[in-house]
Amino acid sequence: MAHGQNVDLREIVGKLLTENNGDLLRGLLVRVLHDVMDAEVSAQCNAAYAERTPGRTNSRNGIRERALETRLGTVDLAIPKLRHGSYFPSFVEPRRRWEQAFVSVVAEAYVQGVSTRKVEELVEAMGARGMSKSEVSRMAGVLDDEVRVFRERPLEGEFPYVWLDAMYVKVREAHRVVSKAILLAFGVNTDGQREVLGVGVANGEMEPAWRSFLGGLVERGLRGVRLVISDAHSGLRKAIRAVLNGTTWQRCYVHFLRDVLSHLPKSAQGFVAAALRNVFQQTTLEHAQEAMTKALAVLDSKWPKVAAVVREAEDDVLAYFAFPEAHRRQIRSTNPLERLNKELRRRTRVVGIFPNEAAVFRLVGMLLVEQHEEWTASDRRYFSAGSMNLLPSQSPSLEDRAAAK
Repeated sequence: MAHGQNVDLREIVGKLLTENNGDLLRGLLVRVLHDVMDAEVSAQCNAAYAERTPGRTNSRNGIRERALETRLGTVDLAIPKLRHGSYFPSFVEPRRRWEQAFVSVVAEAYVQGVSTRKVEELVEAMGARGMSKSEVSRMAGVLDDEVRVFRERPLEGEFPYVWLDAMYVKVREAHRVVSKAILLAFGVNTDGQREVLGVGVANGEMEPAWRSFLGGLVERGLRGVRLVISDAHSGLRKAIRAVLNGTTWQRCYVHFLRDVLSHLPKSAQGFVAAALRNVFQQTTLEHAQEAMTKALAVLDSKWPKVAAVVREAEDDVLAYFAFPEAHRRQIRSTNPLERLNKELRRRTRVVGIFPNEAAVFRLVGMLLVEQHEEWTASDRRYFSAGSMNLLPSQSPSLEDRAAAK
């Protein structure tokens, strides 16, 4: 087919894809689509099928099947594969990168023979059933390189606010299924814009894992941190003190409330929760401390052990009051990450058991790459430039916060 005819075929394809003309046209549609693919692959190879020319730059290497939804119903495509590189039909919307990663991870589990019936259904629905081990490996290599570059990129500028969090997934390792922790770091730079700072995979949240992860961030250029927001996991706290010493730590007040309520009988949880939430609804440190004093008086009289837990955590859960008022709602907890965390969990839950650790980096990494690009490309900042100028010149020390009382 001459290259000039490709334009006419695309017009026909567009018409057939949008008009519902009945089942009689399905066969014609399939023929036209395959003619379009043949022309596109010939142009990409610089040679027609089986044509031997000095200018040939590539060659066909079998096909992969994929279902395409049209107004005429579902049609089965035999998409040509290339010996070098890849080909994707122009009339089919390319998958987003995280979708490519998802296909790669699921297909990898499938070709390794570790898939469940659910995964097999996913593979078939995504048109990945015909993918060979070599094709999965090639796709994985491209995606893994992009994630590696993202994870190792230098961190430029200062990041006054840093959120740290972790989530768990199941990974197949040495013929066993084990739980792995995904370590996540997000930050806000001096322009008030959010960035994904890093992602790591570890056996758990013990201090060595977090220390290595945070040390890697510092090596890549993390600096200017005023406040670190996280839960109270002991390993994480020790790592923050070791690697980011001199910064203020904000204990996530949501995790704090859950911890306190877990030490109380159910009959008392509602009352205590209301008293403590009142603390975090205050607009000044002085009023918050007054509300905390009242809550502690009640706890001391009925649940002294719980009162001791609250008293020990007071400075850390109220640390956010030393920072600009416009930022306090977002920096007092890890809640700003919840939407992204829910999306990560939703995607990883579908996979179920990852075939290996590299697959975890591939899927989660690609999701984070796209989130990072969405944040940094947006004109809308998380915090305004004016409010960022109100930040203290350095992280408020414990002495400064004590003096503020």
